[in-house]
Amino acid sequence: MNIIRNNPQPRLSASVEYGNLIFLSGQTPKSSEEDIIQQTREVLEKIDALLAAAGSDNGHILSAQVWLKNMSRDFAGFNEAWVAWLPEGHSPARAAVQAEMARPDILVEVMVTAVKA
Repeated sequence: MNIIRNNPQPRLSASVEYGNLIFLSGQTPKSSEEDIIQQTREVLEKIDALLAAAGSDNGHILSAQVWLKNMSRDFAGFNEAWVAWLPEGHSPARAAVQAEMARPDILVEVMVTAVKA
């Protein structure tokens, strides 16, 4: 099987496909909006676009890793946007942790692994 690297850059690819599996790099919001729900929605829109380009969707996510800048402040808001976005009955395996972000205005980063639809 071939490894397909989508939008490869010197340090990462936007996504990598191997067989029916799709691995997305960590996705962050473009805006510096200070609202976790808005930043989460932006990230989920980026994930939707990358999955669609690879022949999948949010109902085919196998696992997700979530990094939040401030877990105590933002966990509930993140989960509100996350649950609204996922199709009912399609929750992936998931871990969420607090982390220092690459830029001070980033509140959330999400990385997923999915299977093609």
